[in-house]
Amino acid sequence: MPAYFQRPENALKRANEFLEVGKKQPALDVLYDVIKSKKHRTWQKIHEPIMLKYLELCVDLRKSHLAKEGLYQYKNICQQVNIKSLEDVVRAYLKLAEDKTETAKEESQQMVLDIEDLDNIQTPESVLLSAVSGEDTQDRTDRLLLTPWVKFLWESYRQCLDLLRNNSKVERLYHDIAQQAFKFCLQYTRKAEFRKLCDNLRMHLGQIQRHHNQSTAINLNNPESQSMHLETRLVQLDSAISMELWQEAFKAVEDIHGLFALSKKPPKPQLMANYYNKVSTVFWKSGNALFHASTLHRLYHLSREMRKNLTQDEMQRMSTRVLLATLSIPITPERTDIARLLDMDGIIVEKHRRLATLLGLQSPPTRQTLINDMVRFNLLQYVVPEVKELYNWLEVDFHPLKLSGRVTKVLNWVRDQAEKEVELQQYVPHLQNNTILRLLQQVAQIYQSIEFTRLATLVPFVDAFQLERSIVDAARHCDLQVRIDHTSRTLSFGSDLNYSTREDAPVGPFLQNMPSEQIRNQLTAMSASLAKAIYVIKPVSILQERDEHHQQAIAAYLKNARKDHQRILARRQTIEERKERLESLNIQREKEELEQREAEMQKREKERIMQEHEQIKKKTVRERLEQIKKTELGAKAFKDIDIEDLEELDPDFIMAKQVEQLEKEKKELQERLKNQEKKIDYFERAKRLEEIPLIKKAYEEQRVKDMELWELQEEERISNMKVEREKALEHKKRMSRMMEDKENFLSKITAARSFIYEEKLKAFQERLVEERKRRLEERRKQRTEDRRNAFYRQKEEEAQRIHEEQLKKGD
Repeated sequence: MPAYFQRPENALKRANEFLEVGKKQPALDVLYDVIKSKKHRTWQKIHEPIMLKYLELCVDLRKSHLAKEGLYQYKNICQQVNIKSLEDVVRAYLKLAEDKTETAKEESQQMVLDIEDLDNIQTPESVLLSAVSGEDTQDRTDRLLLTPWVKFLWESYRQCLDLLRNNSKVERLYHDIAQQAFKFCLQYTRKAEFRKLCDNLRMHLGQIQRHHNQSTAINLNNPESQSMHLETRLVQLDSAISMELWQEAFKAVEDIHGLFALSKKPPKPQLMANYYNKVSTVFWKSGNALFHASTLHRLYHLSREMRKNLTQDEMQRMSTRVLLATLSIPITPERTDIARLLDMDGIIVEKHRRLATLLGLQSPPTRQTLINDMVRFNLLQYVVPEVKELYNWLEVDFHPLKLSGRVTKVLNWVRDQAEKEVELQQYVPHLQNNTILRLLQQVAQIYQSIEFTRLATLVPFVDAFQLERSIVDAARHCDLQVRIDHTSRTLSFGSDLNYSTREDAPVGPFLQNMPSEQIRNQLTAMSASLAKAIYVIKPVSILQERDEHHQQAIAAYLKNARKDHQRILARRQTIEERKERLESLNIQREKEELEQREAEMQKREKERIMQEHEQIKKKTVRERLEQIKKTELGAKAFKDIDIEDLEELDPDFIMAKQVEQLEKEKKELQERLKNQEKKIDYFERAKRLEEIPLIKKAYEEQRVKDMELWELQEEERISNMKVEREKALEHKKRMSRMMEDKENFLSKITAARSFIYEEKLKAFQERLVEERKRRLEERRKQRTEDRRNAFYRQKEEEAQRIHEEQLKKGD
């Protein structure tokens, strides 16, 4: 081992000496040997500057794997003594990586902007290169300069998160780095890295839950830990929404709900409000208007219960959004063709239950339940007056002729609020679709047939194609019994008596049943009428028969009541005892299996860590010895010793062998140099004397050849210039015939434009004279008014002065 390894200060000094002469790799090797040395495993104050210098060199050389090894070694050194030093080192490392990446980004943009001639940006080289590669200059510059640093920064974030993943002492630092990584993905639009980062955080959380028995493990039952995890997951959700990664956003929502389930205390209201607000955006982007409205309901009730300083304006804005979102839920639950063919009702129900669990609901919501809740809690009283009646028009009132006009006024008001209320604009298309379906349902109850043009006039905000599409969808979903006759351009409602809408069809404003629905209920009405007729015909016998059956049932019960009661009690007690016994056995077995698995996992983990450390140690020693044997000096010093034997030798012995071999070769070299000095001197002098006449002769020959070549090239240049002049004279003669036409064309254009210019100039002069007169008149009036005001003000001051003097004289 070198002498400067005996003290870390000497190693730092030696590294700085290497840096002064520009040798970064040797300086990094020196510091790496100190960090890996077993003699310096006790933390000292000098370790921190050594580690900072080491990481600075790793960043400059982009050696992320060496930085990772150094950080792990430094963690083992200082985590029991000074964990604050580890935090400072990690933060400094990430700050260096971020600064380098930002500098590379600025340089890549500057290189693109650093163009000599902005009028001639496209040089021939850049045009040819873009045609071959399909990239512009910015893309190529970013790939060469920026991409390596972005990759290095991403690796730095990932390594630091792996380093700090299950240590309660640096938990705050772990979450800060995770949030910085999310900002990095957002800044550089790294969607693939964002997905990997989310998976890593999810894996780290699983490892925390599995290895909660370790001494430095994070306790997820701690409120501070839960708060930090929730804060990080909310940043993850916000970043996923900003990058429009909706699948990752939904996974983040599930992670947040899982953290809510782990917490014994309810989360803070501000946290829940932020959660509901982001979840509503995710549901809307995924096309789930039902759960989007349900989330807004939860946010509304939470705000009313927890916020004491809720203003009237905020209440009105929230209520209006909840109303529009609820009424925007499709009246008919949307089902794709694939869902109907594959009979995915069970899957859809299970999905709705899962989504309801994320919102803390006991059962999945429906459109009707949300509307009933809205009415029950009297939400309509806080809605703005322009939208307040929309509920009655769509859900209560039956007036098909005025429905579209009323709804159109509301939608126009919503569009006018585009600058103030951006969130409301997304509900307009859904409200239009629901209005069309409500109109068709109401028209079907009062008309047997109607012309398509007449129906189109009732829905002015859609075209004929969209209206026909809505009619077909309503008939296809069995929400409405309607037929379109394209020959007569009419619509028929309720014409098939053997066909009816489904029983769970959406219910809205109701006037009367369709003919098919009346036919469907005829058997039920007939059965009820026959029962009434039998009761009228034989009332006494029916009552007697019922009494006899009743008495027999009572007698049978009284006969076996006590015995059945005892048997039921005994059976219940037996079941409870058996259940308790089975539960205790299962708990005991699961506990034993869990302890056994944990013991085996801990044992395997310790063995794996020991094997890894041993392999890393052997690998490091082998690499250093291989490097020594590759050198000429090392090959001679250890030519008779096997590499396996070298691994067992003392490092001091290896260094002594190297020094001995070096001294021996140095002496031999000096002797050889003295012997060769005289030979080289005389040999070089003889060569020079022989070379002088040959050099002169070669110079003369080359001079003659150069003169002949110059004369030949000059003749060729003169002949080419004569040919070019003859071609130029021909072009001039050919183009001179067009000179007269060019002059005529220019004179016509000049005359036409001169006339237009004179007309505009004349109009401008007239406007200028009128404007000058108007402004002079205004100035004259203003000066007159100013003089009048000054005169009156002077008179008032004079009168005030005289009045004050009189008062003084009176005193």
